[in-house]
Amino acid sequence: MSTTIAGPSLAEFVEARTVVGRVARQTPMESSRFLGRTVGFPVYLKCENLQRTGSYKLRGAYNRLSALSDDERARGVVAASAGNHAQGVAYAARELGIAATIFMPVGVALPKLAATRAYGAEVVLRGDSVGETLQAAASFAAETGAVIIPPFDHHDIIAGQGTLGLEILEQAPDATTIVVPIGGGGLAAGIASAVKQRAAELGREVRVIGVQAENAAPYVASLAAGAPVQVPVVPTIADGIAVYRPGELNFTIIRDAVDEVVTVSEDDIARALLVLLERAKLVVEPAGAVAVAALMTGAVQCDGPVVAVLSGGNIDPLLMQRVIAHGLAASDRYLSLSIGLPDKPGQLAHIAELLAEANANVIEVLHTRHGSKLQISEVELKLSVEIRGPEHRDEVIRVLRRDGYDPVIHEE
Repeated sequence: MSTTIAGPSLAEFVEARTVVGRVARQTPMESSRFLGRTVGFPVYLKCENLQRTGSYKLRGAYNRLSALSDDERARGVVAASAGNHAQGVAYAARELGIAATIFMPVGVALPKLAATRAYGAEVVLRGDSVGETLQAAASFAAETGAVIIPPFDHHDIIAGQGTLGLEILEQAPDATTIVVPIGGGGLAAGIASAVKQRAAELGREVRVIGVQAENAAPYVASLAAGAPVQVPVVPTIADGIAVYRPGELNFTIIRDAVDEVVTVSEDDIARALLVLLERAKLVVEPAGAVAVAALMTGAVQCDGPVVAVLSGGNIDPLLMQRVIAHGLAASDRYLSLSIGLPDKPGQLAHIAELLAEANANVIEVLHTRHGSKLQISEVELKLSVEIRGPEHRDEVIRVLRRDGYDPVIHEE
């Protein structure tokens, strides 16, 4: 693959690293024995979820704001975002003494809203979607002269995000593959460009693989078409990478520097988030977990050490609660079922005895006579049960069926 890539040069990435280093931490690179055993080769986790503001976005935002002229700084900056970009711009603006106005959707998660305000930005809630919020920010810029700070499609933003790639090569010099989330493409473009140029200088080859959520994968369609195309975005838990069209400059860089783009499902993402929480003790947002999801599903094939970029950790606790429950179900750790029973005493107690025999822990029970499919002499028992995996699930069902019951398993 050619190292002549559109966008920032290696010298610009090196310069951006000095600039970004004024505020950004060099985040840890952790090895994961569990994931290594799972996939069959060493796995490193680049913990950008531990970055200031909780994501890599600070890198690009600070690099872009640092490049503003005195006149532009005096006019202030404006951005539109539902989360990580908002926090990155707000923090960078505070550090540089620049007034920042951030437009966020009306339904934005409270923790993201509170964090953005805490960094000193003026927050305006406008619109029910990110598209409407972007329009509001553009109107504000036109009226006031404030400088728009885009989330990904800008030379300086890409240069800032690419500083992460230089860190990765230094912290994991044996890595042969880097797996990175892709939304609009700023992070993937920056990492891929910086890594390919630095690796060529060192006489090495390093593959870069991008990962998108199945429900929001414009790069897959765009790369197939040879140009950026718009795709419908189905709701996804990975809202941090849910975009409907690639950035123009980002697309060009990713086309030339990223070796492959793969996708992962909602269940894949939930399982990965759960593994990171349980085995690595890391809180990661769904968008930040897609690289690990791609490794766990085998979507990424490697022949040597691999780095999975955990791009962010800003997750609403309410969403985390739902994702963990979904991940438990997807990992066969949580079983939800219903059983039709004769309406007579002792049936509930007998079911409890059978579940105890199967060493299944009941965490929730609903016993009801109300249901359109129930006969007048029947009741329905709905159960939520903790299990230890697919073999234990099959054992629970076998024990119930052995005694004549016909349990119906419900997908979460």
